[in-house]
Amino acid sequence: MSDRPIKLERDEQHMFNVRAIVAGIIILFALLAILGRVYQLQVSQHEQYSELSRQHYEKRIPIPPNRGQIYDRNGVLLADSHTQYVLEVVRDNIGDENGDGRSTLADVDVFIARLGAIIPLQEKDIRLFKTQVRRFKYQPIPIRVNLTEEEIAVFAVNRPRFPGVSMEVRMERYYPLINTASHVIGYVGRIDARDLERVDKDEYIGTTHIGKSGVEASHEDRLHGQAGYHLIEVDAHGKKQSVISEQEPIGGQDLFLGLDINLQIQAEKLLGAERGAIVAMDPSNGEVLALASMPTFDPNLFIDGISQKDYTSLRDDPDRPLFNRALQGTYPPGSTIKPMVGVAGLAERVVTPGSRVYDPGFFRLSGQKHVFRCWNKRGHGSVDLKYAIQQSCDTYFYDLAYRMGIDRFSSFMSRFGFGEKTGIDLPSEAAGLMPSKEWKERRYKRSWFPGDTVNIGIGQGYWISTPLQLAHAVSIVANHGIRLKPHVLRGVRTTRNEEEKLLKPEPFAPIEVDQRFWNLAIQGMENVMRPGGTARAAGAGAAYRIAGKTGTAQVFGLSGGKYNAGRLAKRLRDHALFVGFAPVDNPKIAVAVIVENSSGSGGHTAAPIGRKLMDAYLLQQYGENMLKPAGVVGVSPEPEPEPVVSKTEKSTKKVTKKSQSKTKEKLKKVRGARD
Repeated sequence: MSDRPIKLERDEQHMFNVRAIVAGIIILFALLAILGRVYQLQVSQHEQYSELSRQHYEKRIPIPPNRGQIYDRNGVLLADSHTQYVLEVVRDNIGDENGDGRSTLADVDVFIARLGAIIPLQEKDIRLFKTQVRRFKYQPIPIRVNLTEEEIAVFAVNRPRFPGVSMEVRMERYYPLINTASHVIGYVGRIDARDLERVDKDEYIGTTHIGKSGVEASHEDRLHGQAGYHLIEVDAHGKKQSVISEQEPIGGQDLFLGLDINLQIQAEKLLGAERGAIVAMDPSNGEVLALASMPTFDPNLFIDGISQKDYTSLRDDPDRPLFNRALQGTYPPGSTIKPMVGVAGLAERVVTPGSRVYDPGFFRLSGQKHVFRCWNKRGHGSVDLKYAIQQSCDTYFYDLAYRMGIDRFSSFMSRFGFGEKTGIDLPSEAAGLMPSKEWKERRYKRSWFPGDTVNIGIGQGYWISTPLQLAHAVSIVANHGIRLKPHVLRGVRTTRNEEEKLLKPEPFAPIEVDQRFWNLAIQGMENVMRPGGTARAAGAGAAYRIAGKTGTAQVFGLSGGKYNAGRLAKRLRDHALFVGFAPVDNPKIAVAVIVENSSGSGGHTAAPIGRKLMDAYLLQQYGENMLKPAGVVGVSPEPEPEPVVSKTEKSTKKVTKKSQSKTKEKLKKVRGARD
């Protein structure tokens, strides 16, 4: 047998020491990890976990703010709020009816069925309630608004059967003037899932309505205000125990619009049963004084959800009452743009103040058989720019546009805001169209032709604009090139006790040309309203100086024969237009009028509307004695020697009476603009 000892104490001692050291290191690292975690919980993330802890016994219940009111420029109330009764539900409390202290989404469906048995619930209300209740378990969610007195009594009797349901008093929107200015004011409606995607959900919990159109939508951030809250202590089941603190909501701002509601009422009355639009602006600051689109609608129908019957009636109405013609309607501007075109021709040195064009009643491009007819088939003879504006001579502007060329023409007219949105603080504005070579190539894959340019010269062809753009453009003429952004919001008020804070006008880049050019165009527009002008009847007897321009826009082209509105279906008739401003020496109002499918021309139908609107505003605001007299009337162009004319003009002059008679039948097949 070996004499080696069975137990090697030295080796065992070494092994023990190694194990002890390893164990000590492990314990040390474990202690360091624990200390690190304690430091993280108690120091680094103390606030975060304290907040999580508080959330188990504290709940923040939002308080919706009162919506701001809307007034006109004189303080007339346009959008008000009155009290309504609302049923609100806290999801995590409705399960108490089963004794479990909590509720699931399945319990919510059972609850909705039980509540719906005594209080009628609409499908859209249920859908919105379910959308919100999935996220917010402890906050009150509206399930039914605007309870009737009978429904209030029914719920009061059954209140013990519905824990977690409360009846609260909220403010509901109301439009006291019914359908007046509805396209401007807009309306509010029930918040839906799409609305919740674009707003701060915490700010809108408890809020039942949101702006859907008009000022209500574009200035939602001002009108809504800031939500308040109750900070309450709850038990383990989420039941309220006490109120810890509260913050009162901040109501929305009151808005003051530039609208003069009396002028707005007058504008809508002047359009009457006709489809059309009127825009009136203050040229000095860009404020919209009236913006009428007819027919109109009652915004109160939309507040608590419009009925299918009412919505179908509005949607299927061929006159489209929900369509805001002043902002969204696009029409050929017709001859209303001739003063602007004249300024462009002078600025681009295509014409001079004294240059003249011979008008035999039509215009023809050199080497072409096609003729572009003037509204006056007998022609106007030799005309200069001022007389061309007064008589709305198409031939003069055919020639001007052709010689300017589409590139310079389109570029200059874009400076008046044509072809782009004005930026007004209302939603869904249309941009219209100022055509160009590039646009036609892109849109139709076709080249631009000289005849396209000729048509553009009298506001026809591809050119379309909105009534708001026309009002903006004529305001620029009134301001001699100064451009101001149109706006409906005039001022705001944060509290009912403070004064209204007026907003400053927002300028655009001005159109800088010789002031003589503006004066010449304005003189031509003044003559439009005087004897010999196309709107002489509308301008008669004015107590102030008016500058205006009539226009007529084609709806479709005749294949032959003479235009006769009486023989055409209503919707095939031309549109009648008018733009103007007054008083000329100190403009206070600029207007644009369009009457769709009118039985008369711009001078016969639209111009009298514009004149009556000016009277309604100026005589009421300033009085007849404060307005400058109309001055000399009956100005006619004096005969002047014929200057050297262009090749195109020479070609036109060479047309003899014999050749004119030969083309007479052809002319019947080609219809130009009429004023």
